[in-house]
Amino acid sequence: MSPTDAPTPVSDIPPLPPRPPEMHKGQAGRVAILAGSRGMVGAAVLSAIGALRGGAGLVRVYCPQSIQLTVAGCEPCMMTVPLGEDHEGHVACDPLELARNLGWADVLAVGPGMGQAGHLPDLLAHVLRVFNGPAVVDADGLNNLAGLGVAVWQARRGRTTVLTPHPGEMGRLRAGAGLSGDVVIGESARLRIAHEYAALAGVVLVLKGYHTVVCDCERAYVNQTGNAGMATGGMGDVLTGLLAALLGQGMQAFDAARLAVYTHGLAADRCARSIAPIGFLARDVAEELPAALADASRQRIGFR
Repeated sequence: MSPTDAPTPVSDIPPLPPRPPEMHKGQAGRVAILAGSRGMVGAAVLSAIGALRGGAGLVRVYCPQSIQLTVAGCEPCMMTVPLGEDHEGHVACDPLELARNLGWADVLAVGPGMGQAGHLPDLLAHVLRVFNGPAVVDADGLNNLAGLGVAVWQARRGRTTVLTPHPGEMGRLRAGAGLSGDVVIGESARLRIAHEYAALAGVVLVLKGYHTVVCDCERAYVNQTGNAGMATGGMGDVLTGLLAALLGQGMQAFDAARLAVYTHGLAADRCARSIAPIGFLARDVAEELPAALADASRQRIGFR
């Protein structure tokens, strides 16, 4: 489909796949999360908790060595791997060695809290180029790679790539691709902007915000869950982990993205009712994800 063609609207929410009773953790999705930097520990931790609460069997966080013990101490159910870093606390290591280490995973999530540095675009581009599984790229993963244009995503054609920008990151991605960087307000305009980039880059794109838009080359979904209490730090990190977990459980990218944004918003709606409309935290939303996933799947979740 051409970027100028209108995508087909989709409104249904796919269910979480049922699990066979004999399933073990190695079959429930191995998620690697490349995240964090000095002063941005929370982003790595929240992404990992989002993945765990989203049903991932194993979660391993790859982060700068100076924050590894802090990250590990925040959640005993995840694993951590210390990486080399530069003097400002950004990941700085041999991209070939990093890519080999990440080969353990079924799914890779990249970007939360990584910060920006001159060496990171090449490092991240190499990792994404050689990683064979689905990849979710968010936050500073997008900011570091925006200047490389759509070639970095096109190099992954045939493999699942999901981008999860907020409007500012969307503007930078579009500018790097030679498109207008203005991300205007309004549902129809946001849908057009998201679909144009998704079709050009060959990715599934999640344009976050009020009525989050999910697009691939041919289809578009506009989310209806969520509330203004989500306007606080860390919400996108939880979504990144959740989306990676759903991909690790075998969902197709467009289905996983729809279920992730719907469930993420539904969990926040549950927080608004049980805590207060304002003041609940990203970690509160993460804790509500299992119940929200069950609600979203209605009677379709369970074991076969």
